[in-house]
Amino acid sequence: MTHAPGALLSGRTALVTGGGGGIGRAIAETFAAHAARVVIAEINPERAETTVDAIRAGGGDASGEVVDVGDEAAVAELARSVGPIDVLVNNVGHYLPGDGDFLTSTSDEWRALYRVNLEHVFLCTRAFVPGMVERHWGNVINVSSVEAFRAIPRRPVYSAFKGAITQFTKSLAVELGNDGVRVNAIAPDLTETIQVPYSRWVPEDQQELIPHWVPVGRFGTPTDIAGVALFLASELSAFVTGTTIHADGGSLAAGGWFRRTDGSWTNRPVNP
Repeated sequence: MTHAPGALLSGRTALVTGGGGGIGRAIAETFAAHAARVVIAEINPERAETTVDAIRAGGGDASGEVVDVGDEAAVAELARSVGPIDVLVNNVGHYLPGDGDFLTSTSDEWRALYRVNLEHVFLCTRAFVPGMVERHWGNVINVSSVEAFRAIPRRPVYSAFKGAITQFTKSLAVELGNDGVRVNAIAPDLTETIQVPYSRWVPEDQQELIPHWVPVGRFGTPTDIAGVALFLASELSAFVTGTTIHADGGSLAAGGWFRRTDGSWTNRPVNP
């Protein structure tokens, strides 16, 4: 499923990291539907191939690059191989296995979280943005998380790196504004992804509670996030830079308030 037909990205080349599945795939497919040439940077060869084939079958222009974007040398080679791009989507991220108190966490775990959530954003941005500056046109979109803006118990290091994306986005946007490059971020929540399959986590007998948990009444889909990315990548957002769009169904705004079945609200759920 893609968004309304059109050609908002005609003539543009976009690279999507982690573009073989979940939110990344939805962004890649939506960009291709709007006439972008899409390069999918994906560590999983099968996902890369499947997504490229699907885009081409729909008449889009796509190619795949099997790469670990957390590897500095691999990213440098990726930039040489792909050449100039117009839109960079830094989509890769993961909270990684493990759920424990910070005081029992290890420095190896911190480094792994840094690599998958923040370092690749630095590496890919440094590799591809100089070409944008040279052409005085470009767009960087960082996919973050609602956890950059609220607490997440037992995952403070993950949250810290997501928060860093927010500040990196703001500061880089200001730095590159006069160079014709815009930098923005998206902070999803309550969205179906490979790592967070809400539909499989909620038992059938609790499905009716979803409208009470999510202000808009449903969980998000990767296509919902792709629509925001399309807006940010296109000239529809030509005056938008240095900001984060919260694509979270209203969860951050609700701030822990939940709708009761009688229509009233509570911030003290009986069984949270």
